[in-house]
Amino acid sequence: MRTLTTTEELAEFCTEAAQFDYVTVDTEFLRERTYYSQLCLIQLAMPGETDENAVLVDPLADGLDLEPLYELFRDRSVVKVFHAARQDLEIFYVDAGVIPEPLFDTQVAAMVCGFGEQVGYETLVKRIAKEQLDKSSRFTDWSRRPLTDAQKKYAVADVTHLRKIYEFLADKLKKQKRAAWVEEELQTLTSPETYISRPEEAWQRVRTRTSSARFLGLVKELAEFREAYAQRNNVPRNRVYKDDALVELASTKPQSMKDLSRSRLLLREARKGEIADGILAAVKRGMEASADDLPKPDKERDKLQVDPALADLLRVLLKAKADGAGVAPRLIAATSDLDAMSAGKRDVPALQGWRRDVFGEAAMRLCNGEVGLAARNGKVDIVEL
Repeated sequence: MRTLTTTEELAEFCTEAAQFDYVTVDTEFLRERTYYSQLCLIQLAMPGETDENAVLVDPLADGLDLEPLYELFRDRSVVKVFHAARQDLEIFYVDAGVIPEPLFDTQVAAMVCGFGEQVGYETLVKRIAKEQLDKSSRFTDWSRRPLTDAQKKYAVADVTHLRKIYEFLADKLKKQKRAAWVEEELQTLTSPETYISRPEEAWQRVRTRTSSARFLGLVKELAEFREAYAQRNNVPRNRVYKDDALVELASTKPQSMKDLSRSRLLLREARKGEIADGILAAVKRGMEASADDLPKPDKERDKLQVDPALADLLRVLLKAKADGAGVAPRLIAATSDLDAMSAGKRDVPALQGWRRDVFGEAAMRLCNGEVGLAARNGKVDIVEL
């Protein structure tokens, strides 16, 4: 297997790959010690039956420019095939503002084709390619050079088997006339908004048990400082301070370094220097913010009058419809969607697009009392009322 280490070699491969209908792509990266992923290896394969059409690209090689690859990503005549693409796409978007299009994600396609929820690559290799993967190199340090033969073999297998998986799933989607379903699901993956992390919105990811506006204001300021610091210094946000420490700080409202020293959960490194100063400043901003500037708790969902019996019926209907369509139930509707529907909400994903055709229309009729459910011969049937 070839390892490309120069821009000229990469450009030559990408020019050849552009002559085909698709190219398979995967990456190896590290993120344990950084905020942004460190790209360590890129695997590419053109259509074919052997490893000859596959290459490894070493982004750590001196002088290698990835622009030829990004040009291929922009070429809309070539489908870029990934498995579970989100983290891979984030790397390319952060590095160059590029999102490969058109995109095909075999994990999403497999869910639409009835292979279960978030099916793994190894499972698809076994079931579709009829091969076994050697996973011994899965957790190795991909930043170290030289790469071992075992690492290279593991890495290239992530794109060579992917060719057969893609061809199988693409053909099945065409026969089932569900290609549009996959395209609809991929809209989130191909949206730049998916990969933009704004510090001022970071508080929304912090779980709290208190909905007090002032408390949430403190959480917002502390989360915003943490996110901005992590991005600026390229360190994981949990290395600054973890969520439980953040919530503790919002509760105790430290006013001085002495107050910080009493924290039970704050890391030692966060009790001094720039982080400590940032914490105290964030607490001060949160305490001084006007009532109009504080986050508004989302009380609408708390007020939902969920009908437990109807929600259970919707779960039964979802399972029946998903089985009938050969689609993973969670791809159609989340449990929170079903609870919201039982409480009268109608602006949920399960009632839009292809989901409405598969499940939503019947769900609405069930909610409106127009149909019921009956068990017959081991199956759930919809009964007109």
